[in-house]
Amino acid sequence: MDIAAIIVAAGRGTRAGGDLPKQWRRLKGARVADWTVAALSSHPAIGRVVLVLHPDDLGQAAGFPEVIIATGGATRDASVRAGLEALADDPPDLVLIHDVARPLVSAALIDRVIAGLAHSAGAAPALAVTDALWTGAGDRVTGTRDRAGLFRAQTPQGFRFAAIFAAHRGHKGGPAADDVAIARAAGLDVAIVEGEERNLKITGPEDFARAEALMGKTMDIRTGQGFDVHAFEPGDRVILCGVPVPHDRALKGHSDADVGMHALTDAIYGALAEGDIGQHFPPSDPRWKGAASDIFLRHAAELARSRGYAIANVDVTLICEQPKIGPHAGAMRAELARITGIDPDRISVKATTSERLGFTGRQEGIAALALATLVKA
Repeated sequence: MDIAAIIVAAGRGTRAGGDLPKQWRRLKGARVADWTVAALSSHPAIGRVVLVLHPDDLGQAAGFPEVIIATGGATRDASVRAGLEALADDPPDLVLIHDVARPLVSAALIDRVIAGLAHSAGAAPALAVTDALWTGAGDRVTGTRDRAGLFRAQTPQGFRFAAIFAAHRGHKGGPAADDVAIARAAGLDVAIVEGEERNLKITGPEDFARAEALMGKTMDIRTGQGFDVHAFEPGDRVILCGVPVPHDRALKGHSDADVGMHALTDAIYGALAEGDIGQHFPPSDPRWKGAASDIFLRHAAELARSRGYAIANVDVTLICEQPKIGPHAGAMRAELARITGIDPDRISVKATTSERLGFTGRQEGIAALALATLVKA
């Protein structure tokens, strides 16, 4: 089952106060959006995350290399539609639509929404209204309302992708309160699943203090980057991200010169503030002469786990004119997944050229860039 998530973060959040939209304000050491993206992207059932940003906030996209970025519209439903359109070329089976201002969403709540979609086109979390309801005028009570059958809606709201995409495309009315409203207007059945008091929506200034109190211990999110270069030497293959790739030359190095795996290993070490490969496996030590680079990467991944971190995602870019990486990228992702112990859908391997500029353009060697995000709850 292919499940994607859309995080709507294109609002301005003026009621929350402050100089920044609420999604970019700090909450327990990270931005609200950082917490929300981490909660959705770290869920094992969610394969892709789309983050919908206001046009003025597209500069923030660099902080989320693991997600798909879409540009939002003037209303919430326009922004959701932009997120759906971003998935349309490779549509998932199910999609969860979540407000960025709910950073405390739990894995258990996400599980309930997904389970609710087994027998319904839509499923959304809600809490039954338990307080007495009044009507009023000014500072006087004018009447009461029956609370039976009333619920407080939450997100993420889940849908079968094709159904909610068609509903949004066919929506001709004014701005909708949420995606359940659009779904129901299109005749879709929506199941109610149990929400959580903890899953609060940050709306006013006081909600930041409430969220921090509920969070208790701070989630630690770390990002590291790695860069490596190896020159060519005579040979008949190169080792890239653990995969032998036929080529008319080899890469020169103290170990097996796997430039992609070296960059990724350094990215994990960097996120842990643990230096680089050379500090853990000195090139002066003859034990590492010709060593397979999976030794280094496995050590970095195990070090992260020993400190309580999960590797949320990794992204490796290989820079070369030749050999062609595309035919081998799937095998590279699988090998990195095996070594690090994380799912392949949390690993990206891609390639680019330097347009025949510089040493890679002259085909003198290969360079690699890598990013790794670690999360400790």
